[in-house]
Formats: sequence, structure tokens, C-alpha cells
Amino acid sequence: LFLMSDPSKVSVLLTGAGGRTGQIVYKKLKERSDRYDTRALVRSQESKDKLGGGDHVYVGDIRDIDSIVPAVQGVDAVIILTSAVPKMEPGFDVAKGGRPNFYFEDGLYPEQVDWHGQKNQIDAAKAAGVKHIVLVGSMGGTNTSHPLNSLGNGNILVWKRKAEEYLSESGVPYTIIRAGGLQDKEGGVRELLVGKDDELLKTDTRTITRADVAEVCIQALNYEDAKFKAFDLASKPEGSGTPTQDFRALFSQITTSF
Repeated sequence: LFLMSDPSKVSVLLTGAGGRTGQIVYKKLKERSDRYDTRALVRSQESKDKLGGGDHVYVGDIRDIDSIVPAVQGVDAVIILTSAVPKMEPGFDVAKGGRPNFYFEDGLYPEQVDWHGQKNQIDAAKAAGVKHIVLVGSMGGTNTSHPLNSLGNGNILVWKRKAEEYLSESGVPYTIIRAGGLQDKEGGVRELLVGKDDELLKTDTRTITRADVAEVCIQALNYEDAKFKAFDLASKPEGSGTPTQDFRALFSQITTSF
């Protein structure tokens, strides 16, 4: 039985909904259920239970395109928040100083998750007739020798950027958000900054709260000005500047398509 979604609402599939930023986006979308018909894609039954379960939470493996096809059928927009996650090698002692070593679990390297997994999502969304894809990436992609690339020998920013490029050439309207350093702080209280080509990384305003990234993801669905754009996102410190409320104005500042 195929249930038609309410035509007055935007139907959205959020992937990577079990992650730290994903959970915030999911909560925000659910709070706005008068405007959004929300589906989520997670990797495990455990993550599904954490989100409260329900038929609108799909379990799938983004590395296997067939497993994500059901989730994307009949949705208007997809927000992609999946990402490979480096693990810290056990036995690291903070007291001894030095730096911990990181590794990626077998089969969960950035190449498989951030490249093949995101490509699968873009392909499945395009085949299903999705009208807008919002992809959250990361600043630092212009610099191939960025320290993040050496984490677990994963080249994470290289593979993320490859997926961003693939999306920008897909023909599907897109918004690519390259977030600065993510902070677990309150959202909605800072002035947001948009930039291009990692220029913000050379400044002292190069971080952003997960909650603000989440808000920008959802706001991007509302404005034509957000489509066919790629930008870096950071914020001023709390207390300096004016908290961003006019998202149309924010998106209209952006002139870069990649």
C-alpha cells in the first residue's frame, strides 16, 4: 500500500539520522510536522529505536543502493548527513600527552561511506525524482594535505569533496553546506557566516554549532536562493554580531555553485 503524503507538506528523507547532527535535524523536522513529512534512514535497528522507531524510520546500508531505494520513494527532498566516523585506538592515555591514533572500521572507510555511500544516495534520489538534495560536507576540502585527511589514512575530505562534485554535476537541485568545526552548543544565538574556498579557515571564526548546521539544512528547503549553491558555513562568537534569522538573505549572499 503506497500512502500519498500530504500535498501541503514537503516530504523529506533525512539520512545519517542517528548521528550527532542528524538527531538534531530529525528533532527539528518532527517539531515542524505541520510543514514537513519526515522520514529517516539509519544504519541499525538500535539507531531506529533511539529515534523512537516507527514506519517512517528506515534501516538501510548506504553502501548497498538497493537497501536505500524504499526510503527515498516519493519524497521531495533529501538531506544527506551520513559520514565515516574515525575511531580512537584504545589505550590512549591523555595524561601522557601526544596524539591518539585513529582508525576506520573495516568497510567503513571514507571511500566507502563518504564517496560510494553518498553517490548511491544521490543516484537513488535522482532515480526517484527527488527535487532537492541538501548535503552536509566539511570545510578544508581545497587543501589535500589537510590534517583531517591523515586521520586513519582515510583521506576523508578528499572523498567528501568527490561526492560534493558528483552532486553538483547530477542535475538535481542541490545545496552543499561545508561546515566548519562542529560544536555541541546552543543554536540560534550566533550570527552565521557564509564563505567560499575555505577562506573562513584562515580567520578566527571557523566553528559552527551542530544545531545551527541543522537549522541551515532545513531552511535550505524553503528558499530557491539556496539551490545550486555550495558554501562554507561558520559563525561569529556568541554575543558578537546579530543572531541570524533571515535565511533568505543568508542564502542570497552566496554566489558560488561549487
